[in-house]
Amino acid sequence: MERKIENVKQRASLRDIAAETGVSIATVSRVLNDHVNVAQRTRDLVLQAVERRRHEVATRTRTVYVRCPYVLTDYFGLIVSSIAETLKLHGLRLVLDAGESGQGTGALRDLPGTDDVDAAILILPPEEGDELVALSRAGYPFVVVDPRILPLPDIASVSAAHFAGARAVADHLIELGHRDIAVIAGPEEWLAGDARLAGHRAALAQAGVLLAPERLRHVEPTTAHGRSAAAELLDLEPRPSAIVCFNDKVAVGTLQAARERGLRVPEDLSVAGFDDIDLAEATSPPLTTVRQPLQEMGRIAVTQLMRVLDGHQPEALHIELATTLVVRESTAAR
Repeated sequence: MERKIENVKQRASLRDIAAETGVSIATVSRVLNDHVNVAQRTRDLVLQAVERRRHEVATRTRTVYVRCPYVLTDYFGLIVSSIAETLKLHGLRLVLDAGESGQGTGALRDLPGTDDVDAAILILPPEEGDELVALSRAGYPFVVVDPRILPLPDIASVSAAHFAGARAVADHLIELGHRDIAVIAGPEEWLAGDARLAGHRAALAQAGVLLAPERLRHVEPTTAHGRSAAAELLDLEPRPSAIVCFNDKVAVGTLQAARERGLRVPEDLSVAGFDDIDLAEATSPPLTTVRQPLQEMGRIAVTQLMRVLDGHQPEALHIELATTLVVRESTAAR
């Protein structure tokens, strides 16, 4: 009976079963919870409807809703493309919901009652944690890629090792002799922002350096915001000898601010990014950065989801994939 209840929650709402059988939602709920005060004929009617729906789901192509409420740039685009390719290999159909217009639409609340979608992969979901918990408690199968908040109990997620990657790039600058290192961090409410800033702080602390408040900026991860924040940092006296950035786009903005001030990179200023998107190799000079395994994140998310759809628990609920430091020409010895 518990297995039937789980399948109903995942595949069809109580309302659908009630409409098909002509009984009330409360009666359907009592049958599925094995209450005794239900006539046998009604019980049989409801259970037969459940079995029919289970058979329909088993014989049709399963569909996965992929939600990425952001512009599909080279960062998000790589993740989504990997998910799409892996779902196709497993014979699953994809329904994609992408673009910033999808933010704040209440899309997650509608998922448990959607019959033509079997599961979801949510990329950097902007929703509060209680919405994700509610979706999980409704029995709906989903996986989160690059969670914005701390991983929640019983919710499968996959991300990069943000702390370790950030520490590695800060260690690299310290080994080059830099001590006056400024940080352009990401949004304070993002898990990745907190983890990367903690990694930078840990490396500096190991070297006996504290990150001064005036050497820190929190920005949205765009080129324009990076340029503005870098301009403030480069106008300080004394000027920092290196700036480590939340991502490659912020680092590109930093390169622009440096050029506007006649500063040479890396001779006068070392700059480092994070992500290793295609843009990182196209800059002048090419960026030192941290490579995230974006495509592997997409593949692992599908693997996790397949286990859930097949009735198994994921082997690990919260997976962090290793990052790689990529040293290029934008950093040099102090």
